[in-house]
Amino acid sequence: MEAVLARAAALGERLKARGETIAVSESSSGGLVSAALLALPGASAYFMGGAVTYTTTARGVLVGITPDQMVGLRSSSEPYAMLLARTMRERMGTTWGLAETGASGPTGNRYGDAAGHTCLAISGPVELVRTLETGGAERWRNMLEFALATLGLLDEALSAAGPRP
Repeated sequence: MEAVLARAAALGERLKARGETIAVSESSSGGLVSAALLALPGASAYFMGGAVTYTTTARGVLVGITPDQMVGLRSSSEPYAMLLARTMRERMGTTWGLAETGASGPTGNRYGDAAGHTCLAISGPVELVRTLETGGAERWRNMLEFALATLGLLDEALSAAGPRP
């Protein structure tokens, strides 16, 4: 958890220095990304909100994704992660939308993904999407790896976006 907190603290400082904001949707990391970003004093300068979209109901109620938007998509996929990231950015009016969706374990999900599978996406001045397979089934370890990878994607996007004009 210390690595997640340290990474989030550095990213929070970068977001503040850039004058940028973020909204987060996560499922299998269970809110760890949001909690880590919020652990830094002054987080209200950059963190606008987050949702743990662990269920279909949560996805609809908290993020506002409709069944029509899900036609041809499935959870725990790169296109779905990008939909979550874009929707969070648009609904919250932030610079960045960050999303994670996967299967933390100890078993896989109903879509056939093994435990340790997650898809990550960021939407903003740069859009990126990644799939991570940890190869492990230990739930807590996967949750931490998912959170660390999600923050790593934010780091990559901030670097790719270059300096704030």
